[in-house]
Amino acid sequence: MSRESLEWLNANTLIGHTDKRGTAWHHRASMQGEEPNHYPGPIPVGDVKRRLFGWQALSSPVYAEDPRGGLAQVPGRQAILRSDNGHVMGIFSDGYEPHPYVEWLVGNISRLLDSDLSIGSAGLLKGGAVAWVSVEVPDNIHTPEGVEFRPHLFGATSFDGSLATTFKRAVTNIVCDNTMAAGLAERGQQVKIKHSRHSKFRLTEAREALNIVYTLADEFSRAVGDLCRTPVSRWQWNAFLDAHLPMPNQPGRSRTMAENKRDTLTRLWNHDLRVSPWKGTAWGVVQAVNTYIHHEQQVRGADRAERNALRAVTGGIDELDRDTLSTLSKVLDRSLAMSG
Repeated sequence: MSRESLEWLNANTLIGHTDKRGTAWHHRASMQGEEPNHYPGPIPVGDVKRRLFGWQALSSPVYAEDPRGGLAQVPGRQAILRSDNGHVMGIFSDGYEPHPYVEWLVGNISRLLDSDLSIGSAGLLKGGAVAWVSVEVPDNIHTPEGVEFRPHLFGATSFDGSLATTFKRAVTNIVCDNTMAAGLAERGQQVKIKHSRHSKFRLTEAREALNIVYTLADEFSRAVGDLCRTPVSRWQWNAFLDAHLPMPNQPGRSRTMAENKRDTLTRLWNHDLRVSPWKGTAWGVVQAVNTYIHHEQQVRGADRAERNALRAVTGGIDELDRDTLSTLSKVLDRSLAMSG
């Protein structure tokens, strides 16, 4: 991981409730300057506005070089750039409507908060073009199987066209600081609002999604229990690896890469404390693949820090966990689901 990516996360993310969750995996005190980005309790709303969203997304005309000299304005196009440093975050048609972070994330989420919920994390990615705010319950949830997690609601939006304004539920697994899918049998409830001039914040729908944060703890606990009670033998683990990472017949780079991935997954399965306590169960399989993707897989064309954060915000982790369980279901020849 590059030093730049670590510096960005330590300067442009805020992590709350560290007395319950510990520090984030990317935490480096030496990169945080005079004001730490970790909070023992909830993150004050004012700090999110001041430290992350203290700038505006401005609309500017787009120009092209005129071969006759000078610049010609491109009709029907606009650039969205940061007011503080001029960084161009995206170029769109005139119909694109930016959703300002303070209004759509901080302001609207503040309207959803009650006495039992608070901001647990917030951050900027891709040079400020993507942002999220997470609403969390105050306490970690512990299952009888030894799994500790935090249910929460993500609010996220972008100025680069990569995602609509989205409110969705998710789960943070404490032992490995991984984001996991809230439900694998079906897509978790979410609200998406397009960046159009007729877009409106649908408070009723967002509150319905928020209410699921309260029920998510019971749903996820039941699902973890079911997966922990589903045995996976050594033979079935090897069959899962064959299905998840097929081995090419011919020697070469592809075969070597597959062997290395399988070796790493097996090491996690047998020896890593983030996975091995649940070895021999379906939950252990989900945990092994999720942990491998978060912390072990080689990343090309991006850095691990930003990729992990983007996966959590955009739903890539949901797809990963669902695909893992779908593959395992075929190996075990039985239906598995992760939502209660």
